[in-house]
Amino acid sequence: MLVLAFLIAATLIAQDAKVTPVMSKDLAEFPGKEGLMITVVYPPGASDPIHRHNAYAFLYVLEGSVVMQVKGGKEITLKPGQTFYEGPNDIHTVGRNASNTKPAKFIVFLVKDKGAPVLLPVSPTAAAVSASPKLNSREQ
Repeated sequence: MLVLAFLIAATLIAQDAKVTPVMSKDLAEFPGKEGLMITVVYPPGASDPIHRHNAYAFLYVLEGSVVMQVKGGKEITLKPGQTFYEGPNDIHTVGRNASNTKPAKFIVFLVKDKGAPVLLPVSPTAAAVSASPKLNSREQ
């Protein structure tokens, strides 16, 4: 079942990106949640479609450089040793290799609902609407 989830995620992430599972662990202290660690390798010029994870995602760059952005945030370029965070309500609007000549590799640790997909595609139209309840709240 876990392998199938990774195959689906690998297909949804840019065709050229290689996603490799590192480990998965049920989080007994948080019923219904699991920790999942994956590596992602972007070949030169590769990018992700707009998506979300419905999870807490912690990214750490190992090699090369990547460009990341979530809806409402600034586009940033990360180099080895730098990190990026996505919350469960974030829409990942930019995810790409910063180089057209060198690959980039990063590791992602996710805390997500057990058995839930790693990644869900988001249409560009839906990405124009904020996924954050705080931004849609009338209380602001």
